[in-house]
Amino acid sequence: MSPAAPGTTTGSTAYETGIGGLGEPPANAYLSVRDLRVHFPTDDGIVKSVDGLSFDLARGKTLGIVGESGSGKSVTSLSIMGLHKPGTVRMQGSIRLDGQELVGAPAETVRGLRGKKMAMIFQDPLSAMHPFYTVGDQIIEAYQVHNKVPKKAARAHAIDLLGRVGIPQPNKRVDDYPHQFSGGMRQRAMIAMALSCDPDLLIADEPTTALDVTVQAQILDLIRDLQRDFDAAVIIITHDLGVVAELADDILVMYAGRSVEYASAHGVFNEPQHPYTWGLMASMPRLDRDPADRLMPIKGTPPSLISVPPGCPFSPRCAYAARVGAACVTERPAFHAPTSAHYLACHLDDGERMQIWSDEIEPNL
Repeated sequence: MSPAAPGTTTGSTAYETGIGGLGEPPANAYLSVRDLRVHFPTDDGIVKSVDGLSFDLARGKTLGIVGESGSGKSVTSLSIMGLHKPGTVRMQGSIRLDGQELVGAPAETVRGLRGKKMAMIFQDPLSAMHPFYTVGDQIIEAYQVHNKVPKKAARAHAIDLLGRVGIPQPNKRVDDYPHQFSGGMRQRAMIAMALSCDPDLLIADEPTTALDVTVQAQILDLIRDLQRDFDAAVIIITHDLGVVAELADDILVMYAGRSVEYASAHGVFNEPQHPYTWGLMASMPRLDRDPADRLMPIKGTPPSLISVPPGCPFSPRCAYAARVGAACVTERPAFHAPTSAHYLACHLDDGERMQIWSDEIEPNL
């Protein structure tokens, strides 16, 4: 695929397989992403924020995208929503929403889909909501963009939504400003705004960041209940494996802009197969462990997205790269499925990897 000019986007004419592809999407896929590449030209070089990403998502299902900060999770969500600043990004590959190609689509077309077909809960609701307008006015505006109704009816809809997301006295709080809400209440108001037009796809980018544990649980329960009510496809973007364990049907693990493991939540939590996923799980606090036990962080730091290693991007931090040899440093691992519907990108031999898991990793998790 030839590179696009700065600030342009190109959609692929066919679904690709191999390093970034999964082949043709399943028939029930509402969102299909194939070999997505999102690069930002800078004075220091090309930032490869997303570099060959593929996944599918059906209505009524939840996909959890996990990884360290800087792995490309939020850039992926902004690419789906078409929210990158024009002229700053090179985007290639394919994003199909209900069969409609979004990569390379006119900005007006994508703007028309936002709110009705897809919506997003942003990481920081205080900065995502306008400080000069009341919460109710912002929900009303979002609703009226896609529904030709009088303001009185839109206001009644906003009050109903605020009540559904658990905000007390919604008929009064609808006239409050964002700064008058607590962190948890602002997040609920952001969810109400995102759901104002009953979107078919809901993207939640770190929806529980900076919230206390009890409020986190309430927000996650709320997203689950609303998904059931609206039969929406949901993407949860987080660095917290506990969040996706609570909600996700499938999990995509990202590292350095690439997908390194993709499988059902059961498969990832019970039989993880990539060394990076092993490291993430080993670094999680556990309630069934002695509180004095130390966590096991992944050694080293993620690579710069301007100069990603030519082979496996995780190889400088991987404890098992020496078992493979030069291939880890020189060859990008293909995204393949050693077992049914469990994809990963790793040079380790399948048998050796499973032996490492059973002998060294699983007993210590």
